[in-house]
Amino acid sequence: MDIQFHEEVTYGDMHSSDENLWNFLYFTGYLTKESEYFKESSVFLRVRIPNIEVKTIYQNTILCWLKAMIKKENFHDLYRAMEEGDARRMTDILNGQLFRTISFYDSAENFYHGFLTGILSQSEDYVVKSNRESGNGRSDIMVKSPSLRGRSFILELKVSDSIDDLERDAKRELQQIYDKKYMEELRSEGYKRFDYYGISFFRKDCEVRFGKGQ
Repeated sequence: MDIQFHEEVTYGDMHSSDENLWNFLYFTGYLTKESEYFKESSVFLRVRIPNIEVKTIYQNTILCWLKAMIKKENFHDLYRAMEEGDARRMTDILNGQLFRTISFYDSAENFYHGFLTGILSQSEDYVVKSNRESGNGRSDIMVKSPSLRGRSFILELKVSDSIDDLERDAKRELQQIYDKKYMEELRSEGYKRFDYYGISFFRKDCEVRFGKGQ
């Protein structure tokens, strides 16, 4: 990522903006400079996370921060859009949330998975099951009503390589749900009503595609 370089940033300054935070992390060794360049009389640095140990710190800290922020929000509109199969409305709501989050992309898959799981877990009407950690070939996220007569949803996530790939990747993730028959787990549990979502992310943008359960 690229940041505008400021020579004097204190601990007290880092809370005032993303830019000050990144500069503070650079000065304290939590970011490493790869290169620098000038733009309109300002110095910019291209920085990266120096090692896996620091990356783990970022993951844990950012996700904890994100979960705390999410708990303050009301996501009834998102749940309603999910129940109604309104992929466009879901896209708009998630894009709005991404816009307000910190600019952190180096552990993208974990970040976006934690971001979406944290949001969906706020509902009192559904149980959220995350399968990413299991590595067992199941879908990324399942959202289920406690009652087998209620609704359930399968969500498959993808981090795109560019913003131009968002629509294609969301469609592919949706198709993967059908191809790999992720719905069989829900059927075996006794659920009758389920729908599917393929979701792709690139930085602060996402794309959602809806599929009707078969």
